[in-house]
Order: sequence, then C-alpha cells, then structure tokens
Amino acid sequence: MRVIQTSARQTTTKAAASSAALSVRDRDQLVEKVAHGLAGSLNLRRTALRLLTSIRPQLADWSVAILPDIQTGGLLLVGGDDAGFHAVVSQRSIDFEGLGRVLRTGRTELAHVALGTDAEASLTAMIPHPRLVQEAATLQPADVLGVGLTARGTTFGALVMVRGDGRRPFDEDLELIQRVAERAALALDSARLYEERARIAAVIQESLRPPSLPRIDGVRMAARYRPAAEQLDIGGDFYDAHGDDGDWVLCLGDVCGKGVAAAALNGRARQSIRTAAHFDRRPEVVLGALNSVLCDEATSQLVTVVCARMRPAGGGRLRMDVASAGHPKPIVLRADGRVEEVEVGGTAAGMVARVAYTAVTIQLDGGDTMLMFTDGIDEAFGADGQYGVERLLALLPPYAGAGPEVICEVVEQHVIEHLDGRAHDDMALFAVTCGS
Repeated sequence: MRVIQTSARQTTTKAAASSAALSVRDRDQLVEKVAHGLAGSLNLRRTALRLLTSIRPQLADWSVAILPDIQTGGLLLVGGDDAGFHAVVSQRSIDFEGLGRVLRTGRTELAHVALGTDAEASLTAMIPHPRLVQEAATLQPADVLGVGLTARGTTFGALVMVRGDGRRPFDEDLELIQRVAERAALALDSARLYEERARIAAVIQESLRPPSLPRIDGVRMAARYRPAAEQLDIGGDFYDAHGDDGDWVLCLGDVCGKGVAAAALNGRARQSIRTAAHFDRRPEVVLGALNSVLCDEATSQLVTVVCARMRPAGGGRLRMDVASAGHPKPIVLRADGRVEEVEVGGTAAGMVARVAYTAVTIQLDGGDTMLMFTDGIDEAFGADGQYGVERLLALLPPYAGAGPEVICEVVEQHVIEHLDGRAHDDMALFAVTCGS
C-alpha cells in the first residue's frame, strides 16, 4: 500500500491530463452534481448515502463512508452493496497502517489488490467490517482507494472506494476524486456538527425537564407544566420533590425570564435546593442557601420559590412547614370545600444577600390539598384582564376531594381558556393531597 498526497495543487499535471474517460466539462459537472445533491441535508447518514449514490458507477464500483458516530464515540460505516447498511465499529478495530493512517493524516492511500486468496487480507486494511470486506472481494478488486474527508482543518472521516479488475486505475482520476471528496467533506461535516449540537441540546434539555414525582405512602401528588416556548419543552418554572423516611422537601419556583437562559438557571436553582436540603430540610434554611448561591453568582436573574417540608403528623394528617421567597402564596383546598391562602412571604432569591426567611406551619387532614402555582397562572392575561388569584379561589371549591391530578388539570384548562390563544408566561402547578 502506498501513500498518495492528492490535493489539487499536489496532483501532477500528468495524472490530471491522463483522466481521459471524462472530459474536463464532464468532471466539473460531476463535482457540481455531487455538491448539489448533498446540499440541504443535515442528516449524516442520509448525506453519506447521497454521496455514495452520486459517485457510483462513474468513480467506483463499490464504496463505503467511514464517519464519526456521535453516540458511541466509534466509527459509523455507511454504504456497501446495501444502501441501507450501517454499522458502528470501535476505533480500536481500525488498521493503524491502513485506514487508520488516512483518518490520522487526511492523506489518500491507494492499494493495488492481489487477486486470489490474499484479496480479503488486503481489503481488511481499509475496510473495517467483515461483511463489507466480503462484498468488496466479490468484485475481484484491482484497486482500493482511501480518501480522507477533511473540512475546516480537521479530518473527521474517510471515503473508501473500490474498482474491479479491468477498470481504469484510480491513479488516473485522483484529481477528480479529491475535488469530489473536498466538496462532500463540507456537507458531511455540516451534518455532523448539526447532529452533534442537536444531541448536546437534547441531553441538556432532558436534564432541565421537570422530574417525575415520587410515590409516597399516604400522599398523592400531581404537577402540570406548560413552558412559554412550548416547542422547547423547557422554561424558567420548576418543581421538585425529594427526601425519604417520612421527611420530604417540596418546591415550586419561577426564574425571571423565559426560554433557554431561564431554563439554565432553573436547573442550577433546583440543584442548589436539593443540595441544601441534603444537609437541612427546614424550608427557611433551604431558601437562605439558595439566596446565598445566587447572590454569590451575581446573576441578574431572580428566582421566586415556595418551599415546603412535609412530614406525617399522626392520624393520617400531614404537617407542612412552608416558606416563600417572593412567590405567590399556596392555596389550601379543604376536603369540605373551604379555600384559604397560606400566609407566607419573603424576598425573591438572588436579590439581597443574607436574607432571613420565615416558615409557617399548616396541617393537611385527609382529603385536603395544597396547591402551589407560578405567576404564569394568576397573571395570565385574557380579554378581561389578568386571571387573578380571586378567580382561582372561586374555581376550586367544587373540586374539593377530587385529588391533585384533577385539580391541576382543571386549573390549567381554565387558564388556557382565559388566555384564548394569547401568548403566556411559563406556567407550573404542583398539588399535594393528604390521603392515599
């Protein structure tokens, strides 16, 4: 196997002139055809398949694209006889002196394959998959060419091409193949970067989504979440529940702002609350710790939070110690239909350093529900103004004893009807009902 450096500047005039099978015009048209066919696709596999389709049979009898696999860190093989074939192989399976050198240096390598029993051994150096080696071997290959795919200064993959016995040698078409590879590399790299960034965004987005609520004996919980930018599925509102051994911390919060920036602070705030509650579950202490973290970060965004410590109070009742950092007051819907606001308040977290928060204690009897909500609920603006807390208090009594799932659903639906298609802020509801 020999190494061939094949940039347009490095290819000899003799090699370029000897490519007599295609005229200069035909070669230019083929390059443009490949570039046009790859334009507009940001799916890496689809782009690779389009490339392989466009170069056969003019440039190769058989081909495979070797590309980085974003999910595993290995190499994705696309192509062969079956247009739908793809496989992922480990980087360790790559022949260091064959394909590995192409991927490492970006240079082109050409192998003249001996016919007979040694054909598959020669192919293995450039084709890292036994099925693909067997396919290529059936062509009675004469030449195998490995071309580095280099874009934006980085070699990220390779194109392996095979010509059967009796066809013109690759030597005579290196300048054309290099031009095709250069154009293809830009399209493939764009698709690769797009998929990589999309995957990163998906992972981050998943980490910022509201968590699943735990199952707790003697308690029912439900939540609803509707971000302002619904296509993102994330926003500035958050809720969480964590703890054990009959001692739980519940929280619902609202980051000032919308969209990705608010969601990022949402994640940090939620994690800060979890960390603080690991050491001390008193809500006033948890909120004090969150305020300290945000003030230390000197963030320009504020966070309002209502935090409750939930413990059994005997007789099937629950004790709720509640503290608030600038958040709307929770509402308690008693089993007999009475409604009352939890009289708690405080400064939004991140506004002033060393704030002292105060908790109040309430008791939930069987069938009682405490509803926490963000200002996207009461400040939802409809044809007759804001939705308002008074409207919410009037809505709830008929649903006494209905359970947290029904209450959250009813409130959300009522607010959406009030909006009547208008834009809205992030909205979150978190309801806790005493009793199984």
